[in-house]
Amino acid sequence: MTPGSFEKKNGPRWCEMDTVMEAWEKRRLDVDVRSLPRLFRQACADLALARHRMYGDRMVRTLNERVIRGYKLLYRGRSAGLERCAIFLLATFPQCIRREWRLFWLCNALFWLPFFALMVSVHWDLVWVQSALGQDGMVSMEKMYGGDGAAQTSHLREEFGSNFLMFAHYIQNNVGIDFQLFAGGILAGLGSVFFIVFNGVMIGASAGYANYACHPESFWSFVSGHSSFELLGMCVVGMAGMRMGLGLVMPGRLPRSRSLRESTVRAMPLLFGGALMTAIAAVIEGFWSARNLPSEWKYAVGIMFWVLHAVYFLGMGRGQREGDS
Repeated sequence: MTPGSFEKKNGPRWCEMDTVMEAWEKRRLDVDVRSLPRLFRQACADLALARHRMYGDRMVRTLNERVIRGYKLLYRGRSAGLERCAIFLLATFPQCIRREWRLFWLCNALFWLPFFALMVSVHWDLVWVQSALGQDGMVSMEKMYGGDGAAQTSHLREEFGSNFLMFAHYIQNNVGIDFQLFAGGILAGLGSVFFIVFNGVMIGASAGYANYACHPESFWSFVSGHSSFELLGMCVVGMAGMRMGLGLVMPGRLPRSRSLRESTVRAMPLLFGGALMTAIAAVIEGFWSARNLPSEWKYAVGIMFWVLHAVYFLGMGRGQREGDS
């Protein structure tokens, strides 16, 4: 085979590798970069063959540069891992939220509608909240939020002993909820729907009972700081579960097994991002929310976090090309 025939035969594959590497470097979401390892191995074989057959310095040099470039992309060290984390947080995650905007609003509706329905129902009929919380739940609410902020802080310190133990309790609780929301998606998404609605009912009932029988300021000042991370994070993890379930319900022309795999890949950024949000909520809940500080400070921090979430979801990552919605 002549050098010209060799280049004509393998040129399209080399061009494909260049396109994939450029997409990887620029973090473009419209190009599938998972083919890079295969293209890299083939380019290495082409380079070895070109050297063995002495196809000329130009071809060997360009192939060698292509292989070095691919190697750096595939085998970068810790700094690349930190860079990928930063890119995920600053671009990939908010882009995924915007791309799945229908699921975002659906999951939020499934949570907030029962939340507000239970919260305001106490003004007409307390039985709905009593049925949701049960006797133990109402007693627990009264112990935690029946007095002022100082009494609440004292009760929490007595129950958990330290900020770190409070954080450990909340992270365990949030991880359990996230697992239910995501794993429920395997039931054609119905499990995720159930747990989103269930949490909306329970949290709404708690808020309504706090307004009715407890000290409302004690309750709202406690939850305000971490509410945006926890509640939006739950909805985002629910989105991941529903995206996985939709792969089973609507596979299109793909086999269901392949559709499930591809839907799960699409759901992973949502799962990771939502889990990170609920983990941050546990940190705030353990180390900030129970502090005996003026309520105005806590409300201001809570409002700031809600505004920052809106800015983050709507604006971050728009400087890079996004995949089709």
